[in-house]
Amino acid sequence: MLKQGLSSAVSTRFFMPSAELAPYISTYYLTEFAGAPGEIIADWLHPEWANLRLTDTPRWSASIGDAPFAPLARIIGTGPTGVATHFSVDGPMRSWGIGLLPLGWLRLLDCPASQLADQTLACTSDGPFGDFTALHDTVFDGQVNPQAEAARIDAFLVELLSRRPPSEDEVRVRAAHAALLDDQVATVGDLADRLGISSRSLERLSLRAFGFSPKLLLRRQRFLRSLAQFMLDPSLTWIRTLDWHYVDQAHFVRDFRRFMTMSPSEYAALDHPVLRSAARARAVAAGAAVQALHRP
Repeated sequence: MLKQGLSSAVSTRFFMPSAELAPYISTYYLTEFAGAPGEIIADWLHPEWANLRLTDTPRWSASIGDAPFAPLARIIGTGPTGVATHFSVDGPMRSWGIGLLPLGWLRLLDCPASQLADQTLACTSDGPFGDFTALHDTVFDGQVNPQAEAARIDAFLVELLSRRPPSEDEVRVRAAHAALLDDQVATVGDLADRLGISSRSLERLSLRAFGFSPKLLLRRQRFLRSLAQFMLDPSLTWIRTLDWHYVDQAHFVRDFRRFMTMSPSEYAALDHPVLRSAARARAVAAGAAVQALHRP
């Protein structure tokens, strides 16, 4: 299944994983940049869960938060992020993305998500994303066939999943993820009570599978619920997008600066050629405009 969103130079299509991968993978997404060499397309990506991204022609650069802008390898892994990623593409490029849900991180990687939070690394055989290194040549075979490429991604991950036994924490991670998507869960105490575990155990689980403390995760989810509304309908005023947990607009503005490194008005004034089309297409294909609000 795929959906497509279009802007003048960007096309984004979403493909859903097979049923056995759905608890671990949010979507596969193909982004095609049609700009000429030297034509820069840039955007700001909101905080999200972990992702793998690969391209046949690495013409991209990015920085997370205040890190220096740097070119990216042809296949990269990014841990969960708690701050915006500024990225750019120079000229024509096709790239595939794979969204790793917290349960997917727990099952498919061997290090705590907090260890790679807010970091992007080249996938190398001796690195933390080593199991995914062969994915690049598996996907790109010289032919341009999105459906076939998505099918090869899915088959690769099904095989990898079969080699990775479930973690004993899977049930709790599923429950924690569901609780984070519930806007009635407003505090760390609420989250711990929902899971029936101590605050200390929740902290360990959160850092292992989600990458951040429970307090920051709840704050991030609240912010993204508001941002998603604006991404789907930029004609809305910010006050009409606010999650009900915000006490006032100033509270939201502080969070916006924390997570997006700019004010809401600065963000709204920027062009968003990638994220606007992707948000609409993702909402239709997967039910949520942003990955962190995805229901596995």
